[in-house]
Formats: sequence, C-alpha cells, structure tokens
Amino acid sequence: MINVDDNFSLNITEYSVSDISLAIKRSVESNFELVRIRGEVGRISKPASGHIYLDLKDEKAVISGVIWKGTAQRLEILPEEGLEIIAIGRITTFQGQSKYQIIIEKLKRGGLGALMALFEKRKKMFFEEGVFDNKNKKKIPFLPEKLGVITSESGAVIQDIMHRVSDRFPMEIILWPVAVQGSKSASQIAGAINGFNKIKKLGTDRSPDLIIVARGGGSIEDLWSFNEEVVVRAVYESSIPIISAVGHETDNTLIDLVADLRAPTPTAAAELAVPVRSDLISMLVDLDMRRLKASKNKIKMIYGLFSETVKRLKKESGLLDFPRQSLDETCHRLGSSLQLLFSNKVLKFKSTGIEKLNIKVLQQSFSAKKDVLHNISLRMYQYINSEQKKQVEYLRNLHRILDNLSYRNTLNRGYSLVLDQQGKLVHSKEKASSLKELTIEFNDGKLDVKCK
Repeated sequence: MINVDDNFSLNITEYSVSDISLAIKRSVESNFELVRIRGEVGRISKPASGHIYLDLKDEKAVISGVIWKGTAQRLEILPEEGLEIIAIGRITTFQGQSKYQIIIEKLKRGGLGALMALFEKRKKMFFEEGVFDNKNKKKIPFLPEKLGVITSESGAVIQDIMHRVSDRFPMEIILWPVAVQGSKSASQIAGAINGFNKIKKLGTDRSPDLIIVARGGGSIEDLWSFNEEVVVRAVYESSIPIISAVGHETDNTLIDLVADLRAPTPTAAAELAVPVRSDLISMLVDLDMRRLKASKNKIKMIYGLFSETVKRLKKESGLLDFPRQSLDETCHRLGSSLQLLFSNKVLKFKSTGIEKLNIKVLQQSFSAKKDVLHNISLRMYQYINSEQKKQVEYLRNLHRILDNLSYRNTLNRGYSLVLDQQGKLVHSKEKASSLKELTIEFNDGKLDVKCK
C-alpha cells in the first residue's frame, strides 16, 4: 500500500472528474484505434432515435456496443439476440457512466454454425406459430392469366423463366425487379410481395394470379435474405399463391417451407406454373372426337329403336279393324235375336185363344219388352262408345311415341340425314365417296348435291 503523507500529497497532480474521464478516453482510443471483436449478441435495444445499443458477450465478459443510425442503415446484417457476430469498430469510453464500449462500424456473421443456429431458431419459432402448416397453403391455379416474377432483372433467372414459359404456354409475365442479395434485398423482396397483393386489392388487370420468387444458387450467406422474418411473413400473408424457387435443389430456405409450392430450380418453377399448350390442345381434340363419336352412336341407337318401333306398330287403317268386327258381330246377333224373339211371340200369341186375349196385359208386356230392348241398345251404345274412346286414346299414344322417336326431332336440333338416290341412308364416308349424287335432308327440306 502506498503511504501518502500530507507533504507528498501536495505534489500529486489534481484532476477534475471531467479531466480524468477525458484523459482515460484519449488513452483508450489511442491504444484501441480499430479492433475486431467476436462475440454473441446479448441484450439489444432499438430506440426511436434509430441508434442500436447492444451487449457483446462471451462466457467470461460483456462489453457494450453502439451502432449509430447512419451506420445501421448501411450494414449488410443487423444484430439479433443470440447471433454470433464479428464487430469491427473503435473502443471508447462513455464519460457519463464511466464505462467503456465499442462504436461498431461493420458487422459480420460469426460463421456458418452461427447462421445455422439462427436458421433453426427461426424455423422453430415459425413452426410453433403454425406458419408452415399445410392447411394455410393456397391452391396453385391450373392456368394463370398473368404470372408475377420477383427476382433480379439482370440475372439469368428471369431469362430462364421467360424462355420456359414461352415454350410451354406463352402468357404475360410481370417482373418486379429486386436485389436478391445484400442488406436491402429482404425488404425489397417483402415489398414486392406486398406490392402485388395491394395491386390485387385495387382490382386492376395488372394483378398476377400466381407469383414466383426466384434466385439462383449460392452459399447460405448468399441466400440468407430468404430466411429473414420480413420475407417469411410477407409470403405467409399473401393472398396470391406463391411458388418458391430459391437456389438449387439441395438448398434450403425458410421461404421454401412457407410458400404454397416449392420448386427445386427457377426453370422447374416455370414448369409447375403453366401447363404445356400443345398437350392441352391434343386433349381437347381427343375429347371433341370422343364427343362426336358418342353423339353418332346415340343417334344410331335412337334410329334403330325408332325403326324397331315402327315395324311393330299397326297401320292406321288396321287400328279400328277389331272394334269394327266386334260391332258387326254384335249387330248381327242383335238382329237375329230380335227376329227370333218376334217369332216366338207370334207363336205364343197364336196359341192363345182370341177370346182369352187381354189387351191391357199385352200392352204391359210390350212396354216391359220395349224397356228391355232400350236397355240393351243403351248398353250396346255405351260399349261401342267406350271401345271407340279406348282405341282413339291408344292411337294417340302411339302417335306421341312415333312423334318422340321421329328423326324429325333430331333434325330440329341441327342434324341432317345423308341419302342416296333411292332415299336410303348413307352411313359411311366410303359409301358417300362412291356416289355421284346425294340428297341431304334438313329440318326444313331436302337438298340435292353432286359429288365431285
């Protein structure tokens, strides 16, 4: 311990608090003009001033750090709690609290391990929030009218997508150019996604039906913008379906997990976005041929059924033959019965003595027989009338069936019949080619044509 007596203490230089703080500040700054410090970001504060205050720590010590607003706007990465970084800056002191700190000028990530740890941390956070759930993913449209692409306008990616779309199904492509690497790329990518969605809400015709977010391959550092929270949340909140096409097939980013569909490459994204036009045309042609074949078979079946029905129908002149015959037989029996009845009554009358004849009884008997005869005539008339109505109704039903099965109804729907000179149907192209003249029957008449 230094023994300081009164006389010696009078020779010690006297400093004010400010003087000693300034002297220490100058000493520290002169000895640590520019340093690189590796450590883990601890406590971090971002006040409204735009400056960033943080703690940089390892397992034994902690040092305070400051990033001024102007410097923060130029940094390639921003500090996050738990991230291992390399801070480059100047050591100085903060006189107001008698502590030393580093004024950070540049920041670098501490290594691949630190990035992977941050990747897994964010992945776990989004997974727990349900951002990656399949139930939130939107269906990719089969044939979008407009395709939006978010990528660099100067790279080969946009050219590959445009060429592939042009080869498969040419359509309008709306490019939203962004930086795909660097400190501003994440905000630009998120801004492009939000911009397309704002256009859709306005209801203009410049809104795409599908978005491709694309970038070529690279290291994890090159692709890190697609792991930023602002990009992941923009994709999650997008009302327009998004295909992620970042890097190569072996590259993994968080945008791949939240996107509605992940493509291994930008070229593959174009293939997933649009179908092959020639394949669709072939499919439509095949379906149309099958439709025509089915229509012909249907007409042929109806025509066959019609022909069979016509063969089984009686001619109109023969429909009333049976009722007529029944009526003739009834009339014949009635005449014979009346004649026989009259003969019997005459014999009975003759067998009765004239003196026994009672005119009153005879009149009563005649009246009774007349009533019987009237009743028989009435029943006969009712029977004939009923039979006639049945036969007329039967004839009407047959006429309705014949009308429903008539080929005229088919002609009314726009079809026509091709006939030869004898009026027979021509069923094949080969038969038609062998004839010199044909008759085409339409709904409103026939037309004779000559074959070349």
